[in-house]
Amino acid sequence: MRGKTVGNYETLNELLVTLFRDVMDIEQKVIITPEFKDITNNDMHVIEAIGIGEPKNMSSIARELSVTVGTLTIAMNSLVKKGYVERSRGLEDRRVVYISLSERGRKAYGHHARFHREMIESLTSDLSEDEMQTLVKALMKLNQWFRSKDGQR
Repeated sequence: MRGKTVGNYETLNELLVTLFRDVMDIEQKVIITPEFKDITNNDMHVIEAIGIGEPKNMSSIARELSVTVGTLTIAMNSLVKKGYVERSRGLEDRRVVYISLSERGRKAYGHHARFHREMIESLTSDLSEDEMQTLVKALMKLNQWFRSKDGQR
């Protein structure tokens, strides 16, 4: 551990294990409100990947989520049925399907974005610029380590 104390190692390990174990659970409880009770946390992340910009094709959304188009199609069928997502055919190539959020989907997107904004503001509100840079650097290193273990990136 090159000069790192055992106490810091144990604290970091406990924090990371707890954080990773709880984050999806807590996000599910906070994000899935009575207004959005018919969707899952996974659905909300599909909605986030679709975004509120220009319509996207299925391949680009699947790539962003690191899932197959087949897996995404199952989620998309459900979100279309629930009224969060709209499909449209390409004007130049009718075989291409474009995905965009409906009005209800845009509301869900905004709700999810608000949760993430509040989370980041809570984390960073009292940090100095140096502390912020250190936090970003540490999280980037952690992200790179996870991606190296994933083998896909």
